[in-house]
Amino acid sequence: MSKNSAQYSKQYGIGIEKFLVGKSFFVTGATGFLAKVLIEKILRTAPEVGKIFLLIKAESEEAASKRLKDEVINAELFKCLQQTYGECYQDFMLNKLVPVVGNISESNLGLEGDLAKVIANEVDVIINSAANTTLHERYDIAIDINTRGPSHVMNFAKKCKKIKVFVHMSTGKCLKPIMFAAVSKNLSYVNGKRQGRIMEKPFYMGDTIARELNFNNSKIEPKLDVEKEIELAMKSKKALENDEDARKKMKELGLERILDLMILYYGRGQLNEFVGDPSGILDVVPVDMVVNATLAAIAKHGQVVIQKPEVKVYQIASSVTNPLVTKYLLSLLHEHFDSSPFLDSKGSPIRVPLMKLFTSMEDFSAHLLDGAMQRSIIGSSNGELLAQKQYEILRRKEFANVYLPYGFYAGR
Repeated sequence: MSKNSAQYSKQYGIGIEKFLVGKSFFVTGATGFLAKVLIEKILRTAPEVGKIFLLIKAESEEAASKRLKDEVINAELFKCLQQTYGECYQDFMLNKLVPVVGNISESNLGLEGDLAKVIANEVDVIINSAANTTLHERYDIAIDINTRGPSHVMNFAKKCKKIKVFVHMSTGKCLKPIMFAAVSKNLSYVNGKRQGRIMEKPFYMGDTIARELNFNNSKIEPKLDVEKEIELAMKSKKALENDEDARKKMKELGLERILDLMILYYGRGQLNEFVGDPSGILDVVPVDMVVNATLAAIAKHGQVVIQKPEVKVYQIASSVTNPLVTKYLLSLLHEHFDSSPFLDSKGSPIRVPLMKLFTSMEDFSAHLLDGAMQRSIIGSSNGELLAQKQYEILRRKEFANVYLPYGFYAGR
């Protein structure tokens, strides 16, 4: 950067709003939480932005339009825009937001007809925010959405004539010069069992965290073969298609997003103990910070004329600059539910104790078993009650096992 441009940047900033004016966007995962916050921020701060094409999974254009209205335009998140535009709000939103029927799991994203050509000719920025964040998902579904999906979006990006930036938001090379900004927001998802400080370094084809961690300890360096993994997943999928019972069992293994579900169970008095490091650090980041950083990255790199594609990784995190200690979070949750408790079926407040953390699965399992014995469940003559309580114990252990890597995550 030259001295003059550095001074300009310091005085006037990156120029985010200026960059957004007139730019057209193509956003996947458009009805998801993060994408909606991103869309709201763009429309509120840069109303002169161009069209924002939203990829929506639906059976028809009519169904996609309905999802756009129900899940985006009428969402409480857009209240500020509703107040700003009043009676003109619906017209403003429908003039900016274009629902596009499609699916990232399909080749060419399932796009057909003239609209695909319009998007390819007009779009300046592509944001891939679509992902499956279930921690215990079926492997074929996870591969289909989280591995093949971004590949399909990238292949479509290669057809876009004006594109300046391709952003993949991780939960997370082109024919034309494209700046790829991989924005990681949930770092424990994308950094596995890494420990200590983790730098903003991109992975390249064949790289794996397992290979990185075992580099000095193993004669054989495991290398990721994406095509083989996809082939394995697809074979498993075909096997399941002919077995209804197996499909149901696989679906039962799926769990909701753990931080939200854990808090919900705790508030309802259904989860008073769990597994984790009380002194551990949680990378909790306000969504508006993720959105602001994403827009800054888009503007910064979208204005740069580059000779060849580049990959930039941005980790939007809190564990180094503003760490949240697990035991402090539990204290905050206890204070919250003590002052604003859930109500039971009779309308009475549900009082919850401070959550107890166990530092190993062995201690946690022993606690569950001990609790069951104290309630005289084991050995009870009521076989149905016994089976129900045994299932509860197994489900809690399964729930804790899924969360285990995050409860002891040591990366920063």
